[in-house]
Amino acid sequence: MPQSHKSTIRHARQAERRHERNRATVNMVKTLIKKVQSAASEKNADEARASFREATSAIGKAVSKGILHRNTASRRISRLAIRVNALSGSGS
Repeated sequence: MPQSHKSTIRHARQAERRHERNRATVNMVKTLIKKVQSAASEKNADEARASFREATSAIGKAVSKGILHRNTASRRISRLAIRVNALSGSGS
């Protein structure tokens, strides 16, 4: 931890808090993505669609908070959508 100025000490504390908050959000998003993938691998279409909606919402919120890049979010949502849509047989 920096020792030189009050402002640098405060900035370091703020960075730690932001880091913890960001990691929590990223971990939540990863958990929701895994939930969709496991439902898709079990061929459970209803559960996959429900968890897909939840995951898409969480990914969008992470983007708006600046935690995920929008292209990363778009790629992850696209890959999940492909897996969920393949369950219903309407792969486009």
